[in-house]
Amino acid sequence: MANHNKPKTQQHNLEDLLQLMVRLRDPNEGCPWDLEQTFVSIAPHTIEEAYEVADAIDAGDPLHIKDELGDLLFQVVFHAQMAKELGDFDFDDVVSNITDKMISRHPHIFGDQTGIHTADDQTQHWEALKEQERHAKAGPNKPKSALDGVSRGLPALMRAQKLQKRAARVGFDWPSAAPVFDKFREELAELEAEIENSDAKAMEHEMGDVLLTCVNLARKLDIDAETALRKANSRFETRFSHIEESLVKQGKDIKKTPLKDLESLWQLAKTKE
Repeated sequence: MANHNKPKTQQHNLEDLLQLMVRLRDPNEGCPWDLEQTFVSIAPHTIEEAYEVADAIDAGDPLHIKDELGDLLFQVVFHAQMAKELGDFDFDDVVSNITDKMISRHPHIFGDQTGIHTADDQTQHWEALKEQERHAKAGPNKPKSALDGVSRGLPALMRAQKLQKRAARVGFDWPSAAPVFDKFREELAELEAEIENSDAKAMEHEMGDVLLTCVNLARKLDIDAETALRKANSRFETRFSHIEESLVKQGKDIKKTPLKDLESLWQLAKTKE
């Protein structure tokens, strides 16, 4: 966790950070750990830092957000430096590319396009432009799919919601949330049937369908499934910590405490939220 009470040091700029990364990757005088890293080995750290930014935002702590954004920026600089060493691209290329992309996706701001007056208008226009970009990348000989470009590296809940949004754009969607509830009950019944059969592979299959339907329900309710689960995880941690702290005060061992007593403490923790 970042130390927010550390004394203020010299003010640095982006060029300082870029040069620091060059030094860390210096073949002769650099850091052994940094020198060993590759795009593949760093990727999990990049994902982790992005989630830590989201956690800091959820916590509403500006100083924490600042620190985590710095960690995420360092990941971008790290990847750019490795690419520069390979002769593929550098940090300036990254900046130039994203600037060009944002300009092209905002023709109502940087161009002469009209008709975009609301956030919904912009979202529809944004998605249309991204679809054109995906089709251009796919090439003329590859069959085009509404699901093209949904990264397989995304967390499963997030990817499921994006896949479903893409399918919905071409008409593959329920008209409302009500039939999704019916589908959810159907999938639960199928899971229960496989549990009765004790078929591990079939249970996994049906559990996947249950989770996919949950994500679809979240989408129909305009809820981000990944965010909802992350917040639920946080509530679980808080409630469970309350159980542990309460039992410590009572001098009790959680492993020897009856489940009904644990449930009572859980419900008490919920009332304190």
